[in-house]
Amino acid sequence: MNSIESIKSRILFEDNHLIIINKLPKEIVQRDKTGDQSLIDIVKEYIKEEYFKPGNVFLGLVHRIDRPVSGALILAKTSKALTRMNEQIKNRDIQKIYWAIVKNKPEPKTGQLTHWLVKNPKNNKSTAFDREQKETKKAVLNYKLVDQSKDYHLVEVELLTGRHHQIRTQLSKIACPIKGDLKYGSPRSNKDASISLHARQLIFTHPVTKEKVDIKADPPNDPLWNFFLKNAN
Repeated sequence: MNSIESIKSRILFEDNHLIIINKLPKEIVQRDKTGDQSLIDIVKEYIKEEYFKPGNVFLGLVHRIDRPVSGALILAKTSKALTRMNEQIKNRDIQKIYWAIVKNKPEPKTGQLTHWLVKNPKNNKSTAFDREQKETKKAVLNYKLVDQSKDYHLVEVELLTGRHHQIRTQLSKIACPIKGDLKYGSPRSNKDASISLHARQLIFTHPVTKEKVDIKADPPNDPLWNFFLKNAN
């Protein structure tokens, strides 16, 4: 399956204003120093080919997902939609639900985590503090344990703020590093270099029609994710 065909098979929502893609782990959203082809580049190719668009294709990034993370990603097909979606991001009007696979069971099983995070650009890593420190930013999320297998636990996370590596950092802070996330304390990597964090659900108001949009993205096709997907539904 070529890149454009792969994109077609992973479209969760599309109209004249937005396109939402189920991002694969290891896909890079925007071009960086690696020079690898980005997801935005591929989606632009898809739009150009699918709709016979001449010239450059506009495609705006509404939010980001880390390279080793999978799940629902919103892209705007018009500048108007991008501006209005950015406003929703700023006002925290987009509900973002993630699934994370962790080795250790969180205690208590449900709760809210509040930390103050600071990013170190040298190693592209954030550190969480229990109290406000110089140059830190407040990070808040809700979590709940939703399932468990023989060796792992599935935690559902609702992001209430959007900080650098927020879920990864905060779960690591409570001794629940995400499976495969070596940077934040997982003892071993996943075979495909992904981490077991998935953007599962997005709920927001459509920027033009004003209708409620509720999108779910299935996690990657592997035995552990499949086990949790089957049991959690």
